[in-house]
Amino acid sequence: MSLAPIKVGVVGFGMSARVFHCPLLASSADYHLAAIVERHGEHGKHHYPHVQIVKSLDDLLAIKEIELVVITTPNDTHFSYSRQVLLAGKNCVTEKPFSLTEAEARELAQTAQASGKVLSVFQNRRWDGDFLTLKALLRENVLGHVVEIESRFDRYRASRKPNAWREDSTFPGSGVLFDLGAHLFDQIIDLMGVPEYVMGTVRNERQIAGTPDDSFMVVLDYPTRNFKAVCRAGMLVRDRPPRFTMLGTRGTFTKLGLDVQEDQLKSGIVPGDEVYGREPSANFGVLDAEIYPGVAFRGTVATADGKYPDFYKNVAAAIRGSADLVVTPEQAADVIRIVELAKRSSDERRSLAFSSKEPLP
Repeated sequence: MSLAPIKVGVVGFGMSARVFHCPLLASSADYHLAAIVERHGEHGKHHYPHVQIVKSLDDLLAIKEIELVVITTPNDTHFSYSRQVLLAGKNCVTEKPFSLTEAEARELAQTAQASGKVLSVFQNRRWDGDFLTLKALLRENVLGHVVEIESRFDRYRASRKPNAWREDSTFPGSGVLFDLGAHLFDQIIDLMGVPEYVMGTVRNERQIAGTPDDSFMVVLDYPTRNFKAVCRAGMLVRDRPPRFTMLGTRGTFTKLGLDVQEDQLKSGIVPGDEVYGREPSANFGVLDAEIYPGVAFRGTVATADGKYPDFYKNVAAAIRGSADLVVTPEQAADVIRIVELAKRSSDERRSLAFSSKEPLP
């Protein structure tokens, strides 16, 4: 017996909603995309003629049938909007970053628990094909004891992007640390749990007036496990280095290029299409390892298919009570703690312990 689709309202219709959330929701039998909040215009209706366009979050929450609200508005709204949704008795997915401070993030996690509603953060990069491949190699112990993972998300844009709030230093939550660090740190937490220490270098390398940080290198250190993750992002990387480099006692895995799903969604390829999530063989990663004692192997590893739809499949299952939530608000709060520790570490030029769960001052 099939279950009735979960009725969803999406707040905002910018790039995130247009490229990711709406196509993923509309292509899923678990959901019915019922309403979109747009303050100006009705662009969503051109793409999804059946949806109801409303002008505010209050208007959306007044629609009794809406069960899940997806927040895709700028970073400074994530805390207040998510809290409002939960207090209205509805489930909530918010874009990353979860909030602007750890204190806000912990409050949201507590509010979700008290309300009995599902709260998750759209950490779609857990379902990147390259990351799924890396997880499989770790799970199968192909590289022996892994001592280091370098994870990079680089771009080349030497000038300021016009009308982009993420490149406006006066806008709360702007900069690449919030934008890209939130993804990279979450992936490492998914693999290894929270780090013991955080050491960060956060900089504005382009030195463009009025812009926030555009580069970071953050080391998540696990000394008792003889492991560290080096997370990096920059805006002045023209010839891009590997997306992932994983070093172990038996060898190395190197993966170039970015996951294909974002570009596919931008081009109109959606889940259910035959090629969705499938990476060309030319972009497969390279494994160089001693797979048996005295037997070395160097060759490509087929990239697992990317699976962004699995994020929303899990959210639906959690709402229906048939599965535990994969991306939890507690994990999302840990990510924000790392963001704050990385900033403080950079300012103070020292490594900081993650251990205390008290919010940073």
